[in-house]
Parts: sequence; structure tokens; C-alpha cells
Amino acid sequence: MPENIFGIKSILTASTMTIGEFLTCILCSALLGFLISLIYIFTHRKTGYSQSYVLTMTMLPAIIAVIILIIGDSVSSALSLAGAFTLVRFRSAPGDPKDIAYVFFAMAVGLCCGMGYIGCAFLFFLLLGVIMFVLNAVHYGAPNVSDMTLKITIPENLNYMGLFDRVLTENTTYWRLKRVKTTDFGTLFDLVYSIKVKNGIDQKKFIDDLRALNGNLNVTLVLYKYDDKIYEK
Repeated sequence: MPENIFGIKSILTASTMTIGEFLTCILCSALLGFLISLIYIFTHRKTGYSQSYVLTMTMLPAIIAVIILIIGDSVSSALSLAGAFTLVRFRSAPGDPKDIAYVFFAMAVGLCCGMGYIGCAFLFFLLLGVIMFVLNAVHYGAPNVSDMTLKITIPENLNYMGLFDRVLTENTTYWRLKRVKTTDFGTLFDLVYSIKVKNGIDQKKFIDDLRALNGNLNVTLVLYKYDDKIYEK
């Protein structure tokens, strides 16, 4: 194994690298991508995750490593590297900021492997992986489960000022109207409240009481945003 693979300074270029060096960089980056995907699955086993995103985490470090190996140490490396980092735009819709951070995690590992810093890549993975496990174990930054978002749809001719105050006061310890938005070409209004529900309340009765006041239109009580995800028990 060449010393520069684990050294402090990398001299790998497309013209001087051997097949062994190339395979070492790619396989190590793919392995680290797989391990990153396992961390992602573990930290999202309760909140859910997308299979396509997990597969992307596995492939991304190897893709970045290949790009860095090909561009080598030329003057245009900076521009090429900037182009490589635009791969973060692969997400078609805005996602969870933590998901985007995992993208940069995978890209950083692939960059290290592509430049020959495989030892540094494994060390970086271990340090950040341990940090992610610890933060997930202590539920760092997790919101209180009683903090929820309530969306109530009402017809345009219904005066909502003070209409839901009694029901909200009976079932919550805190509530505040955050947004009012017209929908369906102005025929409906969406009221969005930030609430903190009381312990032990009957959520079905709470929603039924609201539906009795809004003409039996939609009432949505949200804690987490769920998409097309996989959930584990």
C-alpha cells in the first residue's frame, strides 16, 4: 500500500496513480458511504427515511472520489471542485437541513478519499459518527411532543376572530395564531396555529369540537412531517 494513501500530503494524479491506488480510493470511499448510510438509517429509524436517499448516501462518496481523482492537481482543480460540490442540488425539493448535512458529510469523505487522505477520511467518519450517535441518543434539540401545529380550514364567509378561543383554551396550555392564508381562489381560509396541547387530552374530541365550529371542513394536527418514508419499530 503506497504511503501517500495514508499520509498527510496526497500526490495522486490521473497520470501517476496505479490501478491499486485507484481501487483503494474508490472502495474505501464506497465503504465509508455505506457506513454513513447505516448511521443515517439508525438516526432516522423512528422519524422515517427514504430508500433512495439511503442509496444516494452510499454512492455519493465514490462519485466525488472519482471526480477528484480525475481532475488531479491541475490549476483548474478549484473550478472543477466547485462544480463537483454543485451535486448537492440533486435534491429536487427542499429537504430537512439534517439531510443536507449528511450530503456534505458524504461529499467530504469522498473528497478526502479522492485526494488520498483515506486515513483522515476514516478518522473524520469515526469522529462525526460518534458525535451523531451521542446527539441522537440524548435527543439533542428534539421538540417537546406537546408542541404541535394546528391547521383549520374555514369558509370565506365565517368570521374566525375569537371563534375557536374556547376550544383552544380548554385543550391547550398555549396557542397562538401564526398565519392566515386564502385557498381555492379565495373561497376558503387556512388558519395555522402554534399550540401546546395539555397532557391526557382526547385528540379526537378536540378535533371534533373544532369541526363543529368550522363547518366540518379540514382540521390538521401535526407534530412531524411524514413523506414517502420507511418506518421501523
